[in-house]
Amino acid sequence: MFQDEAGFGRINKPKYCWCERGIRPSVPCHHIREYYYAFGAVEPLTGNHFFLILPKCNTACMNVFLRELSNTYPNDIILLCCDGAAWHKTGGLDIPENIELFHIPPYTPEMNPIEQIWKEIRKRGFRNEVFATLSKVMDRLSDTICSLSNQTVASITGRTWILKCFN
Repeated sequence: MFQDEAGFGRINKPKYCWCERGIRPSVPCHHIREYYYAFGAVEPLTGNHFFLILPKCNTACMNVFLRELSNTYPNDIILLCCDGAAWHKTGGLDIPENIELFHIPPYTPEMNPIEQIWKEIRKRGFRNEVFATLSKVMDRLSDTICSLSNQTVASITGRTWILKCFN
């Protein structure tokens, strides 16, 4: 599985949008720095995926994510590919027995296909919208994650070089 985390919050970046010819679109924007973080793991061959929404990006939250991932797949040995974030390598990490971590080389996010899942979530649920509360961000994030089918995840993350490893 490939693992990563991404922040979703009340700060937004305006995106391109369509409107009638001759009309300039008005896109809401604000800069309130409140976030929740989606921790996720995806399996490109089957599209199986696991996500948790947590309040911070740190070792404690990574430990919660690893524990819940392990509990969700108790009979599997999970090879979990992570980037080089500090909370992925710290000595304070409690790695369950059925999870083995390994890391992609530094500065190579293109090697982690879950990065494309974050783009899909932002496209589906966070385009040109202002959220009144952080709770509404969490609700939208949860709904958007739940809308991802295994087929969608597999089609986005199933890169040829990964799939060849299983054939």
